[in-house]
Amino acid sequence: MLLRIPEQTSMLLWASLLVLAPVSGPLAAIPRSVISLQPPWTTAFQGERINLTCNGFQGSAPAKVKWYRKNFRKRYPRETPGNTLEVRDSGEYKCQVPGSLLSNPVYLLFTPASFILQAPHSVFEGDELVLRCQKRGKERLTSVKYTWNGKIISNSNKGVELLIPQASLNNSGSYQCIGSFENAYILKSNLKVIRIQELFSRPKLTVTDSQPREGNSVNLTCETQRPLERPDTRLHFIFFRGSGVTLSNWSRSPELHITAIWREDSGTYWCGAETVTSGVHKLSLPLQIDVQRIPVSGALLETQPQGGQAVEGETLVLVCSVVEGTGDTTFSWYREDMEESLGRKSRRSQRAELEIPVIWESHAGFYYCTADNGHGLIQSEAVNVTVISMPGNRRGLVAAGATGGTLSFLLLAVALLFYCWHQRKPGDGLLGDTTRSPLTLGPGEPPPPKCPASVELQQLYSNVHLKEGDLVYSEIQIIQPGEGQAKNSRTFLEDQHASIVYSEVKTQPQDDVAGKISSKEEDAMERYENVLLL
Repeated sequence: MLLRIPEQTSMLLWASLLVLAPVSGPLAAIPRSVISLQPPWTTAFQGERINLTCNGFQGSAPAKVKWYRKNFRKRYPRETPGNTLEVRDSGEYKCQVPGSLLSNPVYLLFTPASFILQAPHSVFEGDELVLRCQKRGKERLTSVKYTWNGKIISNSNKGVELLIPQASLNNSGSYQCIGSFENAYILKSNLKVIRIQELFSRPKLTVTDSQPREGNSVNLTCETQRPLERPDTRLHFIFFRGSGVTLSNWSRSPELHITAIWREDSGTYWCGAETVTSGVHKLSLPLQIDVQRIPVSGALLETQPQGGQAVEGETLVLVCSVVEGTGDTTFSWYREDMEESLGRKSRRSQRAELEIPVIWESHAGFYYCTADNGHGLIQSEAVNVTVISMPGNRRGLVAAGATGGTLSFLLLAVALLFYCWHQRKPGDGLLGDTTRSPLTLGPGEPPPPKCPASVELQQLYSNVHLKEGDLVYSEIQIIQPGEGQAKNSRTFLEDQHASIVYSEVKTQPQDDVAGKISSKEEDAMERYENVLLL
């Protein structure tokens, strides 16, 4: 029957595990042979037998195994056809499987004592630890006490075994059992020193650069070693910064790649390692990383368009840049005759832009910019921005010429309507009589003039700002009779929808426009091309 005790030591904080966990040596490439026992006890009564098994890591039982027994400074080698050996003699036992290193020693004791404490040979972190008190003969134990380093840790009359479900390094120490019998006498067993072995060493966090330049990448590695007896222990890893900032989830990879590290990422870093199955976990010692910020230098102000020349009414872009500097940089733009900044931008970049959507002649002047990333403000040299503007009288003449051309064309349209009105018969409306019969022509009689029923003059693109030499387009709309009129009615263009006749208005050059805004009508007519005259 097993006697369970509270898992006091197995529930300790990680920190207590870390303090007692030494860092192992380098991991060998060749695995070590391992001896297992059946039954698992290293102490037995004289006359009993223990079966030893030598295991390698080739995946199959070896054909031959070498055994070595050492007792009182004498060594007794032997070779077995299989990997098992039955023993009944005290001493130190080792074995070696072909292709593996020599195993660690196993110490067996066959004792003549009548009351003994039995313990397993090898116990790793996370393993189950079982201790057993045994009495030779037929006398029955009434109660058993177990001590650890001289302190009673268990007192029970229900069993002779002590079970620690998940051993930790803190369970290492000297154990002893005290038995009470029916005849009221007490026996103490031998002292048994048990050393819990590390399943893996305490992690050590390393970094490619402990003082990286801001914006550079760094690699963190969580290094640990597994024992040669347990090289296949599966682990996963996690990384932290500061007081609990998790940098990654649990992963089988012992490395973490940080693509870009910044000044605010400076601080202490840790990593943790944990077994996938047995729940053994450990933290590394802290590692300090100090990220170096590079001060800004070489401020330069440029303009788009280049050269500092801008056209009035267009967009001007001021580009401020630095040759060197890391981290968040604050850019500001100024004009020399103004105290307040024109704009300010803060960004993690070595370049920023300020756009002036519409530039005017009053915006001309000297401009400069500043940059600051917390290590001192620097200023660029001033750039002279000139604004090329269109003279005011030039814009006025162009507008006047365009207006005069439009008025002249309007007069032409009115004259055309008047002519058509006089050519109609008396009694005909402007739209004509929709009930009268088609006109019948006599022999040799010329056809009447074909005039549109209604004409409207509309200027196209009224929202366009005219410049010298531009063409002004207008349209004449011919309004046709609707579908409700007589079927035999016919129009000028034989189309039931409005037709448009375009006229191209050509403005004169500046020299010809000046002084000729109020010219005669026939002079205005000369400024039109491609006008359809009826």
